[in-house]
Amino acid sequence: MVPDNKKISIVMPAYNEERHIYNNILETRQYFIDAGSLFEIIVVDDGSSDQTLSQAKMVMEKTPEVKVISLSRNMGKGWALREGVSHVTGDYVAFIDSDLDLHPRQLSLFFDIMQAENADVVIGSKRHPDSKLNYPNNRKFISNGYFFLVKYLFGLPIKDTQTGLKLFKTEVIKKVFPRILVKRYAFDLEVLAVSNHDGFKIAEAPIVLEHHLKYGRIGFKAIWETWWDTMAVFYRLKILKYYDR
Repeated sequence: MVPDNKKISIVMPAYNEERHIYNNILETRQYFIDAGSLFEIIVVDDGSSDQTLSQAKMVMEKTPEVKVISLSRNMGKGWALREGVSHVTGDYVAFIDSDLDLHPRQLSLFFDIMQAENADVVIGSKRHPDSKLNYPNNRKFISNGYFFLVKYLFGLPIKDTQTGLKLFKTEVIKKVFPRILVKRYAFDLEVLAVSNHDGFKIAEAPIVLEHHLKYGRIGFKAIWETWWDTMAVFYRLKILKYYDR
């Protein structure tokens, strides 16, 4: 699956996933073994209050491809991904949510699209016409509203920023991530906005989404923080020119 015998680093943030994390890490590992890929899996426990960390470490003790990083307290998915990418050694980096709502087998198509479109980043898109979604209506409503806000403010050449499955060339990660500031909900937007600003080409891929218990809950507080962080990214990008530094 990974072209030219290159290596892929899988970064998997996890928060209170003790019921699934052990099997999901093993399932992800087995997929890449069956695909004949060189790989590593970096699991970042984001200060879980359950047994997520101990379950992940049980896998690490048995499998040399798995690394586990622990944050002392819950810092947010964005912060967990930032910590994870600081440890990658691959030529490509993929983000995969630990609940496996989006299965890693879909990355095969991501690589095909990356090659066909000469893209630097390929993201899963719920708004792609070929996507197949099992997704709650309330999340669809929030996702659609956020899409129009982002389109109006940033004019990005993509239709979805928030889907968890993403594939990057490592050179993008190394250039973009040192300037990323958002820790939580608008993290994906900031990464993609800065990648686009830096001239990296972003392509979208259809996804198959089977919704389970997600990384976090979407309530009024989360919506407010997402809006606030989104406006902060806009201010830094368009007015302060922070990302030009």
